[in-house]
Amino acid sequence: MIDLEIQALSERRDGLLIEVGRLAVASGFTLQRQRLMQDPHGMLLTMVVRGPPRKRRSLEAALDGFERIISFQVSPFVAGELKPHFAASRTGISDAYIPPPAPAPTAPPAAATTPAPPEPVATAVVSMQPEPPQQAEPEFMLAPAPVPPPAPSPVAAAPHVEPVPLDPDEPAVEKMLSKWAHDYPRIFPQLLSLEHSVADGARASSLELAGRRGGAWVFKRDYAAVAGLSLHEAIERVALPALRALVEVEQKGGQLHIQNSPLCTEADHSGCTFFSSFLEGLLGPAVLSDNLSVFAVCCRSYGADACVLALSD
Repeated sequence: MIDLEIQALSERRDGLLIEVGRLAVASGFTLQRQRLMQDPHGMLLTMVVRGPPRKRRSLEAALDGFERIISFQVSPFVAGELKPHFAASRTGISDAYIPPPAPAPTAPPAAATTPAPPEPVATAVVSMQPEPPQQAEPEFMLAPAPVPPPAPSPVAAAPHVEPVPLDPDEPAVEKMLSKWAHDYPRIFPQLLSLEHSVADGARASSLELAGRRGGAWVFKRDYAAVAGLSLHEAIERVALPALRALVEVEQKGGQLHIQNSPLCTEADHSGCTFFSSFLEGLLGPAVLSDNLSVFAVCCRSYGADACVLALSD
């Protein structure tokens, strides 16, 4: 199996994650993580998928034929490596140039003074009446020329930052699960507290561990007598009843649509990892197949209307 990172540029956000996710699934890949970011160029999509190396060309052909994608790149994904989006706006030297202010106007050179001609000698007639007072002429001052405001500094686009993946915080997960016997199914306050108490890089792995162990705990408690089911039977008899105790969920074929997930309310902050691993721990002992796979097709924290999980064996 190979992990690939898809970077794509599109004009609009609506339904983009769902549609690209469906293309990836149809090409034989499963979704690992995804992100959307607004940019002056358009909507930037980053998606990590996993699948057979031989399916890469099929995936690229599907993306190339998708009319909503303006351009895209597909490259191997390396965990912990921060890769900027190829279509993100970049601030260059020319963009950051601020023109200097206009030079202050210089005063014109003083005119050369010429000596006044000598007054002619004349006999003055002295008047006995006082002369009327002369009014001083008003002085006019020129207002200084306004200084042009500096050019606005360019606003750089928010960088695409992915935290370095860390191992799960097992003590925190075990402490939370120890309370399930008393609080289940009111577990979301505990899960929200868990994901905000661990390091950013350990958030996804801790939710995954909590989901898998929590799903196995629910199976042992409520469905231990159920075994040897087909995937379709396991969804109807185990997955749906267990999930409906937690959230509002609807089945559409091999997909489960979760409405208003309490773990997927923050932008670009998906909690679908918990539900995927919860179903794996719950259904693993119930189904005949050893190849059970549960993965998130889309998530409402990335703009989808609902969180969609696809199940296959």
